[in-house]
Amino acid sequence: MASSVQTDEESDTRGGMWILDQKLDQPMDEEAGRLRNMYREKKFSALLLLRLAYQSLGVVYGDLGTSPLYVFYNTFPHGVNNSEDVIGALSLIIYSLTLVPLLKYVFVVLRANDNGQGGTFALYSLLCRHANIKTIPNQHRTDEELTTYSRSTIHERSFAAKTKRLLEEQPFRKNAILILVLVGTCMVIGDGILTPAISVLSAAGGIKVNHPEMNNGIVVLVAVVILVGLFSVQHYGTDRVGWLFAPIVLLWFLLIGGIGIFNIWKYDSSVLKAFSPLYIYRYLRRGGIDGWTSLGGILLSITGTEALFADLAHFPVSAVQIAFTVVVFPCLLLAYSGQAAYLMKNMTHAQDAFYRSIPDSIYWPVFVVATAAAIVASQATITATFSIIKQALAHGCFPRVKVVYTSKKFLGQIYVPDINWILMILCIAVTAGFKNQNQIGNAYGTAVVIVMLVTTLLMILIMILVWRCHWILVLAFTGLSLIVECTYFSAVLFKINQGGWVPLAIAAAFLLIMYVWHYGTVKRYEFEMHSKVSMAWILGLGPSLGLVRVPGIGLVYTELASGVPHIFSHFITNLPAIHSVVVFVCVKYLPVYTVPEEERFLVKRIGPKNFHMFRCVSRYGYKDLHKKDDDFEKKLFDNLFMFVRLESMMEGCSDSDEYSLYGQETVQSMDGQLNNNGNGNTVWSNTDPTVDSIVPVPVTVRSPNWHSNVNVTLGPGSSGQGSNQNEVDELEFLNNCRDAGVVHILGNTVVRARRDSRFHKKIAVDYIYAFLRKICRGNSVIFNVPHESLLNVGQIFYV
Repeated sequence: MASSVQTDEESDTRGGMWILDQKLDQPMDEEAGRLRNMYREKKFSALLLLRLAYQSLGVVYGDLGTSPLYVFYNTFPHGVNNSEDVIGALSLIIYSLTLVPLLKYVFVVLRANDNGQGGTFALYSLLCRHANIKTIPNQHRTDEELTTYSRSTIHERSFAAKTKRLLEEQPFRKNAILILVLVGTCMVIGDGILTPAISVLSAAGGIKVNHPEMNNGIVVLVAVVILVGLFSVQHYGTDRVGWLFAPIVLLWFLLIGGIGIFNIWKYDSSVLKAFSPLYIYRYLRRGGIDGWTSLGGILLSITGTEALFADLAHFPVSAVQIAFTVVVFPCLLLAYSGQAAYLMKNMTHAQDAFYRSIPDSIYWPVFVVATAAAIVASQATITATFSIIKQALAHGCFPRVKVVYTSKKFLGQIYVPDINWILMILCIAVTAGFKNQNQIGNAYGTAVVIVMLVTTLLMILIMILVWRCHWILVLAFTGLSLIVECTYFSAVLFKINQGGWVPLAIAAAFLLIMYVWHYGTVKRYEFEMHSKVSMAWILGLGPSLGLVRVPGIGLVYTELASGVPHIFSHFITNLPAIHSVVVFVCVKYLPVYTVPEEERFLVKRIGPKNFHMFRCVSRYGYKDLHKKDDDFEKKLFDNLFMFVRLESMMEGCSDSDEYSLYGQETVQSMDGQLNNNGNGNTVWSNTDPTVDSIVPVPVTVRSPNWHSNVNVTLGPGSSGQGSNQNEVDELEFLNNCRDAGVVHILGNTVVRARRDSRFHKKIAVDYIYAFLRKICRGNSVIFNVPHESLLNVGQIFYV
């Protein structure tokens, strides 16, 4: 009786793959419940929360805490005209700290974390799970059943459903969201360059306060030396060099808070009138254009807020909220109020307001702590830059670079050598090029306000699609945020020619690199999708080409989670021989922060059982290892053997359809003949059987991995070393093939622009993308493939 052959694409359903490492005696529902409990947000005791809040000071709040070093100088670079300006500026600082870091970020944006992960790409991952806006369509139905793939159901008639459909309808809208995320990411990278420059230079400037005769070049030289030392120790990791961070930052906050109280008492307590918002109106009305442009300096009081969200990964949200409300917020208010009180009596000292307001008896101890705090602030933004680069790598938006995990205890602590040295060079160039805080401050403010605007726009979508907030709440959040941030943005536009162009230039360069790389990645994936072949085509090659099987296992790496990749068909068309066992290996990243080890590997059999072809999909989150660990190959084979063992047990258990859930694919007969449907696709028709066997061909093969000549004869039902699979256990057969040698087959795809392409496309594809492909790390390095067992298959396609 004829039976149709199920192709690989058709069988890739939830039941077509096995999630391995499940215990047979444990129901799958119970196992899923155990995993969900494991990854559910933990409940912490009050004592533990206080300890975590203390530790978060050193990682999260260093950047925000060092802003008092340079805010008043950048607000009044030409000095203070009258006391009313001081009170007006202080009032702006107070309400900026209240509205942006406190209300917007600490109590709203931090709740939009992706299982504890923060940053623009974490928001993007949340949106990708709730709407089909990911530009690389490599997701599968099984991915949505991951423990960490949490999302809520959207009702068809709700406002969220309408918004979802609106985003999914046009590819242009998906690209617009991606570009928005990339802009925010590039600005965070610019932040990682400018924060060390302005923080260290401002701290080093304290030397000149007590020695006015000192040349400014000495201050710049000291700052450069500190920066070189800071970037040189990054390879040790935050876990090793950061054990002093929390006490330093806590001491810093206590010092600036205490000095603020002292200055308010000593100089002028009337500055407390600034808590009335009336003085903001008076300040802006009186100052005119100069008052409006001075908002660029006020903006620096909330810099570091974006790093607060990006560095969230190490601590629970409640701990970060406690640290801010109990320590950071009151100490910053006291510090700025104290400086304002000092300026009320010393209006000509605006350039060095922080250091001149320090009592002489504790000046040098405070200088040492300020320098240490500036280094901590720089460390926080550098670490955030590493994390966001790692997330961009996982989303296919950044060239492959080396990622080093510096801590076995904390997976999120990473070091990216290439990015580290690029940041150091750019940071030193900015410090030595500008030589003063004012122009660096203008550049810094531009980067910060753009990141905040991007976060606001993404948060609008989060509130609609993820939280399902009432439209009134969405409107209130949007209106309040955009009023504040657009006001500051309009102010920094006046300072584009005074240093504000720097982050725009840096962001433009990184945006070009990231978008071109992503464009090339998408086009390569689309080429793989459109040129993939069906399993039926592979089976049909036997009679026509005399396809033979040689000893060993061939691991064919592909980006496809279904179908046979074009590199494989290209390979066997030119060399009609394949290994006794073929495993198509797909390593892909999902829009989740991590994939549990229990759910990482999916294995299935493709084609007839005696054909020994499998597919293994290895899934990772953006926080997981980018470079596959050394035992990746071992894990792959362990899961493959587990699949074969479970499949054999299922065959002997029952003939019930229940086991089809586990991908049971038994091809009893192949009564099909390959035909072409006129569209380049291969289909099966019910005619005489012609592909049930492969023509016997004797062949002698020699390979670097095989130390002797092996005679191989393939026939109906036969396998790699001339043994009949009906007589040899499949597990033993797989082990024998593994002992014979493992060959890693990788595609070396070259992308070229078509001759009729526009000029800008030719430049982007033929030069920029080609250059990035040339200098980035190869797949063989990423997958830890030994050079002697590597086989590259070259191909070229035009876009």
